[in-house]
Amino acid sequence: MNNRRSWFGLITFCATLALAVALGSAVLFTTATVSFAAANSGRPAKGATQEADNPREKVFAGLVTDDHCGARHAMDSGKGPTECAKTCVRNGSKYELVEGDRKYALTGNESELEGLAGQRVKVVGIFDGKTIKVTSASGQ
Repeated sequence: MNNRRSWFGLITFCATLALAVALGSAVLFTTATVSFAAANSGRPAKGATQEADNPREKVFAGLVTDDHCGARHAMDSGKGPTECAKTCVRNGSKYELVEGDRKYALTGNESELEGLAGQRVKVVGIFDGKTIKVTSASGQ
């Protein structure tokens, strides 16, 4: 009978010890995780885009064209959207971004905008009224 008690006592002691170690480890890892998250909460995420650096910048998507033709270029001229937009800008029109029913005038690097004329693009820039001051643009 005494032998049974010692085995039962040993098993109870080991189980209690294992539960105490598991609880202590859980508290330790939880505290470490919370501390790490709090320390990194002020840093930008890895791979953050340019708009995180300047909160005034926004991302727009649409078609780069000119304010004379808009999204519908003269089909009878035989020119594609790219050549039509470039020709109209050379003749005094300004570049614009057409996004559905909305139109935004584009200002910025003219040679960059010329390279994207007639294409669907993603534009990052500062929006002011109806004008976007382009800081970066890329084709989609």
